[in-house]
Amino acid sequence: MECKIGKFLRIFFGCHARPDRSFYFRGKQFPICARCTGELVGMLTGIPIAVIWGCPAFVFVILMMLPLVIDGFVQRLTSYESTNIRRLITGILFGIAFIFAFIYFRHMCIWIAGAILKLFGADSAAVERVMERFT
Repeated sequence: MECKIGKFLRIFFGCHARPDRSFYFRGKQFPICARCTGELVGMLTGIPIAVIWGCPAFVFVILMMLPLVIDGFVQRLTSYESTNIRRLITGILFGIAFIFAFIYFRHMCIWIAGAILKLFGADSAAVERVMERFT
C-alpha cells in the first residue's frame, strides 16, 4: 500500500519520482526525487531562517534560485547528467529562496491592495496603518 503523504508530495511538487534520481533509505525509495527532496528541506529550513534573520535582498533570492534552474535546463537540453547530491543542494537553495520569494509576494499583494484602496478614495492614513500591521 502506497503512503498517502508520498502521493501528496509527488502531486505538490509535480515530481516524476524516477528511481534513478531518488534517494533510498533501508532499501526503500523516497517518495520524491532528490531535487524535490532538496526543495522540501529548503522550504522547511527557510521558514525559521526568515523568522530569525528576515529576508535578504530580492536579487539575492533570485541568485539562490538560479543554480537549480541552470542545472535543470542544462540537463534537459544537453547530454549532461546531474548527480543526486547536486540536485539535493540546488533544491535546498531553491527551497529556501522560495520561502523568501513567497514573503516578497505577500508584501507585494498587501502593497497592491493598499494602492487599490487609496485609488478608490479610502483614507490614506488608515490604509497605511492597516498595511503596517500586515508587513
